Amino acid sequence: MLRGVALAAASTFALAATAADAPPNHEIKDPHYGDTLFQFFQDHYFSAVTGLMASQQFKQVEHHADDAEVLRGGMLLSYGLQREAGAIFATLIERGAEPRVRDRAWFFLAKIDYQRGYLAEAEAALAKVGDKLPPELQEDRALLQSNLLMARADYPGAANVLAAVGSKAGSARYAKFNLGIALIKADRPDDMARGTAVLDALGKAPAEDEEFRSLRDRANVALGFAALSNDDPKAARTYLERVRLKSLQANKALLGFGWAAAAMKEPKLALVPWLELAQREVSDSAALEAQIAVPYAYAELGAFNQSLAGYNAAIGAFAREGGELDESIAAIRTGTMVEALLARNPGEEMGWFWRMGTVTEMPHAGHLSQLLAQHEFQEAFKNYRDLRFLSKNLEDWRGKLTVFDDMLATRRKAFAERLPQVRERAGEIGLGALRTRRDALAAEIEKGETDADGLAFADAKQLDLLARVTSAQAAVANDDPELASARQRVRLAAGALTWQLAQDYTARAWAAKKDLKDIDDRIANAQRVDAELAQAQRDEPARFEAFGQRIAALRPMLDGMIPRVAALTKEQQIALQDIAVAELSRQKERLAAYTTQARFAVAQLYDRGDSKPDARTDAKADGKKESEHASAQR
Repeated sequence: MLRGVALAAASTFALAATAADAPPNHEIKDPHYGDTLFQFFQDHYFSAVTGLMASQQFKQVEHHADDAEVLRGGMLLSYGLQREAGAIFATLIERGAEPRVRDRAWFFLAKIDYQRGYLAEAEAALAKVGDKLPPELQEDRALLQSNLLMARADYPGAANVLAAVGSKAGSARYAKFNLGIALIKADRPDDMARGTAVLDALGKAPAEDEEFRSLRDRANVALGFAALSNDDPKAARTYLERVRLKSLQANKALLGFGWAAAAMKEPKLALVPWLELAQREVSDSAALEAQIAVPYAYAELGAFNQSLAGYNAAIGAFAREGGELDESIAAIRTGTMVEALLARNPGEEMGWFWRMGTVTEMPHAGHLSQLLAQHEFQEAFKNYRDLRFLSKNLEDWRGKLTVFDDMLATRRKAFAERLPQVRERAGEIGLGALRTRRDALAAEIEKGETDADGLAFADAKQLDLLARVTSAQAAVANDDPELASARQRVRLAAGALTWQLAQDYTARAWAAKKDLKDIDDRIANAQRVDAELAQAQRDEPARFEAFGQRIAALRPMLDGMIPRVAALTKEQQIALQDIAVAELSRQKERLAAYTTQARFAVAQLYDRGDSKPDARTDAKADGKKESEHASAQR
């Protein structure tokens, strides 16, 4: 089964890898690497990794070789290919990659191992990280190390790591929260006092955004329940009063505030938050507990009729909720929930960064709130979604094979039709005759240079003049005295022409040699084209055959992979549904426990009519114990 496709913002591999690889002023020398980063930051992770691997195959990212490998390893790791990613990292280290690349590789491997629950492997990888991480990852490293320490209950060690995180760090708020929790869980008086002070400061700090306000609420709720555990209800009330009524932590805070008031023997005050909580969605565990906490408070006030009515109403509410849970479980078993979630949360590609943003409109969708918050369910749903993407991708490729066959047939036909025509046109050029004429011209130029004969480089006009002079000389060649003047003029014209040829000799000799070189280049180019045509005539049929074999080889591969992916998809869907059913079954068990407690309290109230006055106090005490037990079950 495909393992979770994970790389999260607070603990994911690929985004952190790429962000570290490409700071704002980082120069991208290879366009193909830039294209990979573009696809990545467009959330097209599948296109990014496949494009990167193709670019690496054709050696198109040589200027970013190590960075590209880190990114590829990260994205492969995000798809659960740990062995392949580990081999990439090991290769980088063995070939002496830069320390910054090596440290990031180990750091991201540690992060993904932690996210997947491989704590020992995560600790081993984190131990190999050196001191070359960029500042923004140093903070994450401290948080990761503290989380690993807390995962094995080494709270003092986690507190020491978190205490070293700077107060100006971007993650300082979460570091403080974790520090406070670690100190309190260390269960040592001094540490608990320090932890309380840290969380108290966080719980009173001004918050400029919703993220900080939510964290502040969490800090106050943690303080409140820690105080209740330490039998300090007064302090618990102080902390819980800070929690916003419309926050995610409001239900827990209302429940805890009520128990703090009850512990201070103020059941009337306890009714205020519990009555508010009892009006809220009963799918929330705190609101569910409030259903029996309210009648308990009435019993404490001596309002036994109201208490009895409250317990009976709670039993009815629990029964209705149990029926709705059965309906939700049935919808999950038929696959309705999974398909509805997938339809309402579409995405172009597979990948860890995808988040479930819209809850399905299935009946009683409120039951899913706790389920969707679970890391296990989120991971399982991502696996299912990715398998569906792969299935569609494979089906698309199988359809494309027919197109590739048609394209190859068209190219073969075009090649067969056009090659003879091209060869014929090339033959018309007459390379042999051209070379003969070129050699004759070269011989004339050489002879002209050897003889220093300007006549060899005369142009057409000069040759025409020379012919006319020669003709005139023949005409006046006799000794006729009357032609003496004409002979003199012909002699002067012949001398002027000879002088002009001599003057133009050097420039025209250079121009002739330049033209000869241009002719040589053209002949060489024609020869190259002729050779390429001959090579193509030999190689193209082989290339076509190789393409045809590759297309043919893909068909059985796809035919084998498609049913495997379909089987895995079905298996993953069943596993996903089992996780959902298990969560709703736990909710049903909690309902059954509350129902039992409510019925027991009702029986006690009915017994009061036949009990002695002193027995009522015992009954109230028993009722309180049952309600406190319900709180503990929560």
